[in-house]
Amino acid sequence: MDELTAAGITAPLLRESYAECKRLNSLHGKTYFLATLLLPKGKRPFVHALYGFARYADEIVDDLASELSLHEKEEALTSWGQGVLSSLDSGVSNDPVGRALVDTVQRFDIPHEYFVAFLHSMKMDLHISTYKTYENLMEYVYGSAAVIGLEMVPVLGALSNEAYEPAKTLGIAFQLANFIRDVGEDLDRGRIYLPLDELAACGVDEEMLLARKLTPEII
Repeated sequence: MDELTAAGITAPLLRESYAECKRLNSLHGKTYFLATLLLPKGKRPFVHALYGFARYADEIVDDLASELSLHEKEEALTSWGQGVLSSLDSGVSNDPVGRALVDTVQRFDIPHEYFVAFLHSMKMDLHISTYKTYENLMEYVYGSAAVIGLEMVPVLGALSNEAYEPAKTLGIAFQLANFIRDVGEDLDRGRIYLPLDELAACGVDEEMLLARKLTPEII
């Protein structure tokens, strides 16, 4: 039995939408895609749908090959995001990714506020390049990562609401690990996510990171 059938997804157009989300996941999120293979077949399409939403928004903001100006990116993100949120409210979407997302959200009663928070963090990426403190950073991390963990709880079939806090914490942990791993890529995009006060406490400033040299302070 294939994944879509195992998930109870039978409508042809909906199957195409979930297949597109799976394609995005396998193409752009190879590590996460491999992780979905550890899940029961009937769960995987819904995880792909959540990934598809996040990936599409992230592509608008962070595609280095894009020739869009900052203002044009914000307009594109706002327009697409409003369309998705409207679709979640109405239960209808003509967008392939949106269609799969709407179906997933309806099946598992996932709060729409999580997607609002994610889009807010994506918009922060267009205007904020550094964070002074860990507390400042947490506003971004909540929307970009914590809500992903929260969205996953009902999909995975948690038996207790006690699962939400650990899922949120795990999402945050993944994001913090990504910040450390992706310092160079983030510099390419003009951003430093590591809190400036904590860098300063280690004797590191923005210029040292931009120099891209492994000094004793950075190590």
